[in-house]
Amino acid sequence: MKFVDEATIRVQAGNGGQGCLSFRREKYVPRGGPDGGDGGRGGSVWLVAIEDTNTLADFRVQRRYRAENGQQGAGKDRTGRSGDDLEVPVPVGTIVRDVDTGELLGDLTRAGERLLVAQGGRGGLGNTRFKSSVNRAPRRTTPGEAGEGRHLHLELKLLADVGLLGLPNAGKSTLIRAVSGARPKVADYPFTTLHPHLGVVGVGPLQSFVMADIPGLIEGAAEGAGLGHRFLRHLQRTRLLLHVVDIAPLEGDPAEAVRTVAAELAAFSDTLEALPRWLVINKADLLAADARAEAVAALVESLAWGGPVHVISAATGEGCEALAQAAMRHLETASDNAPAVFPAADEAEGPENAAEPDAHGQDGDGPGPRDTA
Repeated sequence: MKFVDEATIRVQAGNGGQGCLSFRREKYVPRGGPDGGDGGRGGSVWLVAIEDTNTLADFRVQRRYRAENGQQGAGKDRTGRSGDDLEVPVPVGTIVRDVDTGELLGDLTRAGERLLVAQGGRGGLGNTRFKSSVNRAPRRTTPGEAGEGRHLHLELKLLADVGLLGLPNAGKSTLIRAVSGARPKVADYPFTTLHPHLGVVGVGPLQSFVMADIPGLIEGAAEGAGLGHRFLRHLQRTRLLLHVVDIAPLEGDPAEAVRTVAAELAAFSDTLEALPRWLVINKADLLAADARAEAVAALVESLAWGGPVHVISAATGEGCEALAQAAMRHLETASDNAPAVFPAADEAEGPENAAEPDAHGQDGDGPGPRDTA
């Protein structure tokens, strides 16, 4: 299924039913009074967060959602049946805004959370409601209220504990395959991953965390180059970033690759730049032990890197388990380990109207030409 992280839909709650105009017509009951019942309430529209999906693709197919109308009241003081509420499933991490007003309606961050987005109309009143000592035979009723309608913008920000970032072909997809059950495409030729992947990394009994593989970035991503800028928002909900870099690229300098990505983080969001970030030096199996140590030392010195550094080979699995264990310890001991504090949903993030890249834009991640699945 194609990954879609934004969609626009229209929702319409049900209208309330009409109140009934009726009088008792019974044998041996002279002058039977009014007995018109009220109309039923219209159904409301709710968005419900579920864990079974991580894309808004279904909303590109169905864009209109309408709840059931309430039924008209009836004689003998019978109230019309209320319309059924409509529950629309959305992925966990969906942010909901009103397109017309720009109002932030809600942010569904936990499975099972429900958000009322369109209130059903109240039912109309039957003529029984208007009976009084001076009006014994009222012929007045009221119509049901119209249900609320909204034009909604849905935006998905994936929920993950650890996020992978780096230039295309740094080996992020291979890494998430090595430590989790996620199966993004990998191959022995350069290509681009077009959408994020989530994987659950298990490191021990009752110890696991969610890792997100984000398509690779290129220079200018924060201004709309490539597809990477579309997915930078997904990293803002993470608590740890693993910056993956190829230690022996066919072209370019590893230090410059790290600086390029770091600059894109800073340009996109201060919140994203402030997240803890570890340097993960990948494809170590391509170098002999002496050359590897020399290359790692030179890279760390060139960057003046002061944070944690992990040397791995995602293709062979070397160092991957140790990396996962270290990430788990960090998540368990970090001061913000209690429910993560997400950035404000209405925080300015990246370009508002970034142009869509062409089909050949560098927008994802795959293993380098020498990687193996």
